[in-house]
Amino acid sequence: MKTTMNTQPTQQQLKQAVAEKALTMIEQGMILGVGTGSTVNCLIDLLPKVNLKGAVASSKVTEDKLKALGIEVMDLNQTGELDLYIDGADEVNENLQLIKGGGGALTREKIVAAASKQFICMVDESKWVKQLGVGFPLPIEVLPQARSYVARELVKMGGEPVYREGFVTDYGNLILDVYDLDITDPVAIESRVNNIVGVVCNGIFAKQKADILLLANADGVKMLK
Repeated sequence: MKTTMNTQPTQQQLKQAVAEKALTMIEQGMILGVGTGSTVNCLIDLLPKVNLKGAVASSKVTEDKLKALGIEVMDLNQTGELDLYIDGADEVNENLQLIKGGGGALTREKIVAAASKQFICMVDESKWVKQLGVGFPLPIEVLPQARSYVARELVKMGGEPVYREGFVTDYGNLILDVYDLDITDPVAIESRVNNIVGVVCNGIFAKQKADILLLANADGVKMLK
C-alpha cells in the first residue's frame, strides 16, 4: 500500500492490506485453519475468492462467519494436520512470539496453530512491540472453580489479574486479563503460567510462535520469518 506524503493509511486500511497479502498465500483446495479477530474478519470476507476444500475455525464467531459465506467448517479431529493456519495477534515481538486472546479464543487458536504445518500471523504496525505484555494484558483461560486461586498465584508472580466479567469462552471457562506481568522470557512464562493448577491455557504464543509474520505499515506489507 503506497500513500502520498500527506496521507497515512487508517488502521482498517492496513488490516485490509495485510489480509489481501495473506490471501495470496492460500492454495486452492486447501483446508485452511482460520483465526479470530478484526484482521481475520478482513481475510474471511476475501475467502470466497479461493476454492477451499473447507476450513477449521478457531472460535464459534469465526465458524459462524465462514458458514454465512458458504464455506464448509470442518472438525479438526477429522481433518488431521492442516497445511496452513492464519490468524492475527494482539502483540508481536521481533522473535515472532505473540500475545493473543483479546477476543477470548486463545485456547482454540493455540490448538489449531499446533495442528498446522505453518502458522502465518498478520498484523498492522500497532501490534509490533519490543517486549510482550507491556502495553497489552496477558489473557489466561481458567476453570471457573479455580479463578480466585489462579489469580492469587498470578499476583505472586507480580501480575495484576482482572476478571473479564460477563465473558465465557467457547469451552465454558473464564478469562483473567493479567497486567504488569514480566514477560522478558516468553517461553519460560508461558510454561510457568500453564503449570498453575486450574489454568486451561494462556495467551503467550512463544513455543508455538508464528512461522511467518505479515506486517502492514504505510510502506506496504513486509514478510518476516
